[in-house]
Amino acid sequence: MDQAKYYVCSSCMTPVPSGHKFCGRCGAAVPENMLHLHARFYSDMQDPSKARLILVRGDGMDGLSYHLKADQHLVGRQGQVEFPDDPFVSPKHANFFYRDGRLVVRDEGSLNGVYFRIRGTVEIAPGDTFLAGEQVFRLDPTPKASDGADPDGTFFYSSPKHPSPFRLNQVLEGGAVGMTACARSGALTIGREGCDLNFPGDLYLSSTHCGVEEREGKFLLTDYDSKNGTYIRIKAEKPLSHGDYVFIGRRLLRVEVNSN
Repeated sequence: MDQAKYYVCSSCMTPVPSGHKFCGRCGAAVPENMLHLHARFYSDMQDPSKARLILVRGDGMDGLSYHLKADQHLVGRQGQVEFPDDPFVSPKHANFFYRDGRLVVRDEGSLNGVYFRIRGTVEIAPGDTFLAGEQVFRLDPTPKASDGADPDGTFFYSSPKHPSPFRLNQVLEGGAVGMTACARSGALTIGREGCDLNFPGDLYLSSTHCGVEEREGKFLLTDYDSKNGTYIRIKAEKPLSHGDYVFIGRRLLRVEVNSN
């Protein structure tokens, strides 16, 4: 017989199973108000103004849950949300806080930044950094022409030049530039195979993962429904909604916000 969840006999202190009108030990009647009592889930997360961060593990399963109950929540190797064993996380990396009832994340001057998962297409600007798979890229404008003749009238001998509206630089650890690709047709695609920039050994990239294009003087970053997403580095702070994903160091966090 299941033990009672709502009532203990006041006469003999014996638990009374739910739905029973009398104590099975001493026969005392169960108060009428206890017979129709419904359980309520006890949690301060019932407050619709509160949110939590879910740590997503490498296998895509949910890990630890961080309840954001205070006004501010510092994330770093020290703080309210700590990742002391992540070498890519700064001591004081980011801050999650509430403004006008909405959750906001702010980069606290971290070395490696805070990355936000985009949905569909977003506009980016030269100098912006984004993450796809394990690769980090920076959008750079085409360098200004420097192919004039030397003072003595001699031209530098080189490969033929092609018009290019922008280029993507792969950023390596330490900030060094790795692979560089110049867009010739106004767009570049990134993926594991069949793209302008291919990384066949990157298991976190989809076959065709994302792309950058120039359109009417604007630069657009598009995620092609990739499995693991495309993330752009926030410049200062970013308001967050339910279901958003944030990368901090090597930690992927999913935002859950209670609805009213």
